[in-house]
Amino acid sequence: MGNATSGNSGALKGVKVLELGTLIAGPFCARMLAEFGADVIKIETPEGGDPLRQWRVLKDGTSLWWQVQARNKKSLTLNLKKPEAQAIARKLALDADIIIENFRPGVLEAWDLGYEALRKANPATIMVRLSGYGQTGPMKDLPGFGAIGEAMGGLRYVSGHADRPPVRVGVSIGDSVAALHGVIGAMMALRHRDATGGRWNGQSGAQCQAGEGQMVDVALYESVFNLMESLVPEYDHAGVIRERTGGALPGIVPSNTYTCADGENIVVAGNGDAIFHRLMLAIQRVDLANDASLERNDGRVPRTAEIDAAIQTWCAQHDIDTALQILRDADVPVGKIYSVKDMMRDPQFLARGMFEQHQFPDGTPVKLPAISPKLSATPGETRWLGPSLGQHTNEVLRELGYTDGEITLLREQKII
Repeated sequence: MGNATSGNSGALKGVKVLELGTLIAGPFCARMLAEFGADVIKIETPEGGDPLRQWRVLKDGTSLWWQVQARNKKSLTLNLKKPEAQAIARKLALDADIIIENFRPGVLEAWDLGYEALRKANPATIMVRLSGYGQTGPMKDLPGFGAIGEAMGGLRYVSGHADRPPVRVGVSIGDSVAALHGVIGAMMALRHRDATGGRWNGQSGAQCQAGEGQMVDVALYESVFNLMESLVPEYDHAGVIRERTGGALPGIVPSNTYTCADGENIVVAGNGDAIFHRLMLAIQRVDLANDASLERNDGRVPRTAEIDAAIQTWCAQHDIDTALQILRDADVPVGKIYSVKDMMRDPQFLARGMFEQHQFPDGTPVKLPAISPKLSATPGETRWLGPSLGQHTNEVLRELGYTDGEITLLREQKII
């Protein structure tokens, strides 16, 4: 297991990030930067810290999710409701390359930590702001969790079966998609800052030298909306409202989930024209393989039910291993629907090193998901697991120039 003193050769080595926020979207955004070498300082409330520390499955009172979401981060406790804590956060923010926050719009402004206030001192300030509805518009002040973003952004409406209410994906996909948009925005803003002058030199007035920073405004609902393919032009031009289609990919045939004789489910994507022909031969439906009207997708769509029924009838006659082998031998894209148990035994996952072996402070071993994407020259790494609450408070404050006596006083005053 890595630690805070291990070497750092990541692509973002030297980039300073201040994380203000809790739970998923903001912390996931900062997590990815930390995985690739950024120095991330996470500010947490002294009383309990990030609520994610207690979410889902726990070990010794701390979430196993926390070990992933906060890996490589430094934990600094600050009671941001106190002016003295706000002053410390402002010092860190002005020295940061990137600030990531996911409070409701207006919260940081009340603490004198808003984007406009910071950029007056440091024109190179880059602030990634993740919120339910963005920093503008009539809904900006409403609370907006990932589930709401998924609903408003269109994902929930098309998820599930047509004869049942919409369903959710089994993970916090809205938050995570927003986080990825935050990472992309941060990297583009950092590139622009460096192209226009680089990091702020710490001076003001005529002596100020700095590249151009900017605010990255990420709304959860817009991040989900950005994934919705051709939804808008289909409705605007043709009046089509895409509906729920269960396991099928609407308008792309065949691409669906099918059940095998042993009750296991597979996904078959036979929607390429040449692939469809091979698939029909593999399931012994020569008539469909040679049907000229099915040679292209637009001809197959009107006969979706017939094609799906043919594939399902064939799958029901074979166990999953046999079905997978026959279809793979025919060069048809096919796959089992994996549980995490399947993943951790799978040769592809193992060959790609998708699990990292670590250990808790008490020596208990634990596996974490490996880091993606894979960079050939500067790959990401886990230098340490999610820190204990306030683990790096003294270290960070000393770097800001605070003495041990001053740090003790701040703690006595419940500022840290």
